[in-house]
Amino acid sequence: MAICPVMEGRTVIKSVAEAAGLFRDYEGTRYWLCCAGCGPLFDADPQKYVAA
Repeated sequence: MAICPVMEGRTVIKSVAEAAGLFRDYEGTRYWLCCAGCGPLFDADPQKYVAA
């Protein structure tokens, strides 16, 4: 399990997110996302979400 960095509080099952491509690697760390809508938000300003 992981927590989506974009939609705080939303839990993510890592294996399901990876199978769906709902993750981003940023500065050597993998972040799992709860939905496809979070990808573009994370990509636009990853520092905003990894600092949270």
